Amino acid sequence: MELEESMEFLSRLIKYLFWLLVVSWSVALLRRVLASMLRGATAPDQAGEDAGTASSASAGSGDTQGGLAPRRLVRDPVCGMHVAEELSIPLREGTEMIHFCSMACRDKYANNVQRMAANA
Repeated sequence: MELEESMEFLSRLIKYLFWLLVVSWSVALLRRVLASMLRGATAPDQAGEDAGTASSASAGSGDTQGGLAPRRLVRDPVCGMHVAEELSIPLREGTEMIHFCSMACRDKYANNVQRMAANA
C-alpha cells in the first residue's frame, strides 16, 4: 500500500511539474509575441525620423533592455505633465520642437503665444 501511495504521489508531482513547465513556456512565448508586435507597431513611427540619429541613438546606448530602446519622456509646458515623446503632440516653433500631452494644451499654448505676439 505504501508503495502505491508513494508512486501515486510521484505521478501527481511529475504531472504538476510538467504542466507548470508548459504554462511557464506559454507565458514566455506570449510575452515574446506581444513584444515583437509592439516593436512592429512602433517601427513605422521611427521610419519617418532621420535614420542617422535614430540608429546612432539606439545602437550607441548600452542601456537597452531586451532589444527595446528606452522611452524618452518630455514635459508639457502648459500643464507640466510628462508624456512619452512618441505619444506626444509636437509643435515646431522656429527651430525648437515643443511636445504636448493633448491637443487642448497645444491650442492653449498657441493661443497664448499669439496673444503675446499681438501685444508686443
